[in-house]
Amino acid sequence: MAILAAFMVPHPPMIVPAVGRGGEAQVQETIDAYEKVADEIAKLEPDTIIITSPHSIMYSDYFHISPGKGAKGSFARFNAPEVSFQEEYDTELVDRINEIAYDASFPAGTLGEREPELDHGTMVPLWFIRKKYAKGQIVRIGLSGLGLLDHYRLGQMIQEAVDEVNRKVVFVASGDLSHKLQDYGPYGFAKEGPVYDQRIMDVAGRAAFDEMFDFKEDFCEKAAECGHRSFVIMAGALDGKAVDAHVYSHQDVTGVGYGIASFYVTGEDESRRFRDTYLAKLNAHIQDSQEPADEYVKLAKKSLESYILRGKVLDMPADLPEELVSKQAGAFVSIHKAGRLRGCIGTILPTTECVAAEIIQNAISASTRDTRFNPISPEELPDLEINVDVLSEPEPISSPDELDVKRYGVIVSSGNRRGLLLPDLDGVDSVAQQISIARQKGGIGMDEPVQLQRFEVIRHK
Repeated sequence: MAILAAFMVPHPPMIVPAVGRGGEAQVQETIDAYEKVADEIAKLEPDTIIITSPHSIMYSDYFHISPGKGAKGSFARFNAPEVSFQEEYDTELVDRINEIAYDASFPAGTLGEREPELDHGTMVPLWFIRKKYAKGQIVRIGLSGLGLLDHYRLGQMIQEAVDEVNRKVVFVASGDLSHKLQDYGPYGFAKEGPVYDQRIMDVAGRAAFDEMFDFKEDFCEKAAECGHRSFVIMAGALDGKAVDAHVYSHQDVTGVGYGIASFYVTGEDESRRFRDTYLAKLNAHIQDSQEPADEYVKLAKKSLESYILRGKVLDMPADLPEELVSKQAGAFVSIHKAGRLRGCIGTILPTTECVAAEIIQNAISASTRDTRFNPISPEELPDLEINVDVLSEPEPISSPDELDVKRYGVIVSSGNRRGLLLPDLDGVDSVAQQISIARQKGGIGMDEPVQLQRFEVIRHK
C-alpha cells in the first residue's frame, strides 16, 4: 500500500456553518470544491489520513507529530462547541516516522506537546471528510521554522514510513494562501499577496513541486501566506511519484486566499526527485558563484557546505598552504546574512592539531550549533558572508586601559564563567561597552569582580 492521493485545502473556521452563521455563503465555491474532495477521499477508503497543519504545535527547529492514542477537539473558541471531534491516531505509522527521523538524526518526533486538543487547521478538513467518511485513523503533523528542504525531507520520510507499514493513505495539506489580498481583508493588502496566490495555484495545477523551492522567505512573509510549508511536506510525500493534478477552486473574496487541488498518484517517476534536483542545482550555483576569498575563508565555506549539503565532515584538503596545517591557534568563524549575524562560534585556544582543523570544526558549529539561531539551511548558502578570525594567545591585563576595541578582543572571566568578544565589531565603540557585552555573554553580573585578558586577531574575509 502507499499514499494514494494528496489534497491541498484551506481551513477557515467560518466555512463551518455553525461558526459562519450564514457568512460562509460568500465562499460557496470553496465549499462546493471541499465537498468534492471529501467525496473523493471517501471513495479511496484510506486506512489513515495524514494532515499537516500550520496551527498544530510548532517549534522553530523541530517537527511535532501527534503523540498518544488520539485526540479530541471542538470549535468552542469559535463559539460553536457543539461541533466536536474524537479522533484516533495511527500509532504504528507515527512510531515508524519517528524511528526513520531518529535514525537520520532529523528533528521530528512526538516530544514537546503543549496543546493536546485538535487545532482548527486539522478540524476544518475533518469536518468535511467525516460527513462522508467516518473510518480511518489520522496522523497530525505540525510545521517548523526550518527551511523548505527540511519540510520536503520530512515528506520523504512520511512516504517511506507509509510504504513500510502497508497502509492506504490520503495526505491532506491544510493551509490558507495569502492573507493580504484585499484592502478590506483582516490583514490589509500587499502587492505580494495576489502574486503568491497566482504562483502557488499555477504550481498546483502543473504539479510543478520543484518550483515550491523558488518561493523566497521574504516574499512569503510579505504575502503573509499560511500553508506553503504544509504544501512542501505534501510535495515531499509524493517524491518520485507521477501525479495527476487538478485545481478545483481559488477564492479571495474575504481577503484571504483559499485554494483547493488534488494530486492522484499514477505511478513512479524518477524525474520528480525534486529535493535531489534542487540540491544539485544549488551546489552547482554555489560553485559557479564563488567570490574570491583567501584560503581561510574558502576552507570555512567548503566545510559548512559539505556538512549542510551532504551531512559530511570535510576531509582535510591536500592543497592547503603550509601555515594552515603547521600552526595551532584558536579560531572563530562568523557568518552573516544580509548584514545580520547568522552564526558565530570559535575556540579561544587551539583544540585540534592545526588551524585548518580548527576552522573545519568551527565552521560546522557556527552554521548548525549556535543556539541563538536555527541551523543554516541549504537554500541559505548562496546568501552567506563568512569571516575567519585567527586568535593570538590571550594575555592577562590589569586594567581596561590596556584595551582598544579596534585592536584587541577581550575575555572576561569569573570562576568557571567566561565571556569573549572579538575586536573591531560594528556597533561596539567603547571599551566599557565591549566588556559589558562580554560579561553578558558569560552570564557574569555587572558588579562581579572579573579577570581580564586581551588578544589580537588576524581577520580573513
